[in-house]
Amino acid sequence: MMLMKIPPRRCPRSPCRALARLGEAKLPYISVLTHPTTGGVTASFATIGDINLAEPRCMIGFAGPRVVKETTHQNLPPGFQTAEFMMEHGLIDAIVPRSKLREKLGTLLGYMMPI
Repeated sequence: MMLMKIPPRRCPRSPCRALARLGEAKLPYISVLTHPTTGGVTASFATIGDINLAEPRCMIGFAGPRVVKETTHQNLPPGFQTAEFMMEHGLIDAIVPRSKLREKLGTLLGYMMPI
């Protein structure tokens, strides 16, 4: 039986292609998660940054708490799907209030892209 090779789909504007170009150019990708960050965004490019930042108390998850509870048949821990919970479990690198975001981004870019 002969297997047919399917050419990869190339979309020059896809988020993953843009991230690949950043990597090729040796530029950092800093992801900033705001309330709510859910669904495919969470599952694809929101959580694969070199640095992942989140706003305080923002909801981060693939599916809502009710769906997760019904699917897993388990009670969810307090604060499940919050930025704070995700930071405790290693998904988020820092929680930054929006008012401090510009300063934090400047600091991080200074470390990651020295002149």
